[in-house]
Amino acid sequence: MNSSNSRIWISLLSVALLAGCASAPEKSDNDNENQAEITTSQVYDPFEGFNRSMWAINYDYLDPYLVRPVSLAYVNYVPSPIRTGVANVLGNLDEPSSMVNNLLMGNGRQALDNFNRFWINTGFGIFGIFDIATAAGIKDQDDRAFSDAVGHYGVGNGPYVMVPGYGPWTVRESVDVVDGLYVPLSYLNIWAGIGKWALEGMETRAALVNQEAQLENSPDPYVLTRDVYLQRQDFKAEVTGDDYDAQEEAYLDEYLEDL
Repeated sequence: MNSSNSRIWISLLSVALLAGCASAPEKSDNDNENQAEITTSQVYDPFEGFNRSMWAINYDYLDPYLVRPVSLAYVNYVPSPIRTGVANVLGNLDEPSSMVNNLLMGNGRQALDNFNRFWINTGFGIFGIFDIATAAGIKDQDDRAFSDAVGHYGVGNGPYVMVPGYGPWTVRESVDVVDGLYVPLSYLNIWAGIGKWALEGMETRAALVNQEAQLENSPDPYVLTRDVYLQRQDFKAEVTGDDYDAQEEAYLDEYLEDL
């Protein structure tokens, strides 16, 4: 189970892996150049000026000078078995809230997987250090937040915001505080929660290194990141619009299975 807290790094990874499935921009009849045009997406981004400034801070300063080197140091110098155990424990903490949210969305099978993974890994995997459930054939489902559940029933994302040092966020995600009310997340104090977010974020960020060039080559990395992030939010909420693209969703399905 992967947490949704490491927003900026997950969104960057989404962009890198999904850039090939983004809609191709149209060109005018008189345009003979090969460079792709940037299209304006139909998204609610009323704070775009502010968001672009925050994107510059995150992407041009915080990431290359702080987050990227720290993440690579963690991955390169902490033994793999320790990192795997830590990741397993942190992912196990999210299973109960995902179970409840899957039930709210009507996903009984996924909720049962969340339940079985939690008690098996907690009991037989020493509080989740060892992923016994996966070895037993129980699928590691993508996490579900409360915002996904309310989005499933028609609540929109609301304004899109690029938070400095955190990454993409939508107003709908403010309801995710509900997830922290469930055991065992309810036992985490603010410092434990920050530690969970940081450790998961470092693992996710380190996975980006081989994909960075794809984002850098985008005509407008901000727009691409925003659009893919919002698409992922709709996917997690199981929202399908009138402009459903089967090929594009297939790329997204494949990515989310590996995330």
